[in-house]
Amino acid sequence: MIDPSTLTKLYYTIGEVADMFDVNTSLIRFWEKEFGFVQPKKNKKGNRMFTPKDIVNFNKIYQLVKTNGYTLDGAKRALKSKAPIEKSVENAPQLSENEELIQRLEDVKKRLIALKN
Repeated sequence: MIDPSTLTKLYYTIGEVADMFDVNTSLIRFWEKEFGFVQPKKNKKGNRMFTPKDIVNFNKIYQLVKTNGYTLDGAKRALKSKAPIEKSVENAPQLSENEELIQRLEDVKKRLIALKN
């Protein structure tokens, strides 16, 4: 988890951001595209320049997707609901997704048994 108080520069390159989270730069670009609220400035060469606010947003995304195992859609919903990113709060939406998946699998099982008979 990145501590916002340690971010002292005004702008960070994509390589610096990727190193902070120990991910590839392609993942940073992908998250930028998927989550529209991260919009880095670009210099004359077209290089992305991320602000500390962008890095805090990436930190939220990283916590949801990499640490807590959310899908991209689940992370988008969690971020839109603006719920604080804590394990107790985050597990609630994830449980309902798991319950929904279990229900769908049980329905498939019933259909397969009906076909077998």
